[in-house]
Amino acid sequence: MTRHLLPAMTLGTLGLLAAPPAAAQGSLNLYCSVQIEWCQAIATNFQRDTGIRVSMTQRGSGETLAAIRAEGQNPRGDVWFGGTGDPHLAASEENLTQAFESANNAQLQPWALTQWRQSNQRAIGVYAGAIGFGYNTELLARKNIAPPACWADLLDPRFRGEIQVANPNSSGTAYVIIATLVQIMGEDPAFEFLRRMHPNVNSYARSGTGPIKAVARGETGVSLSFVHDAVTERNAGFPVSYATPCEGTGFEIGSM
Repeated sequence: MTRHLLPAMTLGTLGLLAAPPAAAQGSLNLYCSVQIEWCQAIATNFQRDTGIRVSMTQRGSGETLAAIRAEGQNPRGDVWFGGTGDPHLAASEENLTQAFESANNAQLQPWALTQWRQSNQRAIGVYAGAIGFGYNTELLARKNIAPPACWADLLDPRFRGEIQVANPNSSGTAYVIIATLVQIMGEDPAFEFLRRMHPNVNSYARSGTGPIKAVARGETGVSLSFVHDAVTERNAGFPVSYATPCEGTGFEIGSM
């Protein structure tokens, strides 16, 4: 997964450098729907290269879409970076974002440009990520709990109160998880699965990155997260590992 993250951040930076409203205003309002470290790196380099001040707000992609809808008559954001592609597509369908063609489009992967065409040039893919399980290796070892390898494992009583997942009312990550389960199991079995998993869930976080950060801090044993977020925490030195479900999984195209 880490091989894909470096190009994603580079493409995001290139996209921000091309954004025309910032130069006119002298400042840029950035809505961030990924790990805040990604957006901080982009903002730091953008400010250094242009002298334009960046104001950043981090929210889950569902919350950001709600904010953009609320600001529809008085837009406050210039760039929305990251988060699952579905809310970005919804924003484009509702005419809440503007069409833009970057000079760097020729350097992008086909799946990134597919997102751009589907959104009538209003959103573009900047990274891809698969749903999986993040877990705290030290915490599970101390409790003598084997980590999950399959979706079915999440129903096991050994995970009672050990799982965190994001809230689909505010998180695009949670939406992708539900869509994944529906595609793998069928709609009724998927929602029955979620009902049966509920006793093992200790919290429904507002954003998709919340559960994996709780895993890193040792506040919960297991999260349902994008695998690249688990890699980010492990690379930061936390006792975090990950697995992708044996039955199969879904993935996002994170957009800008």
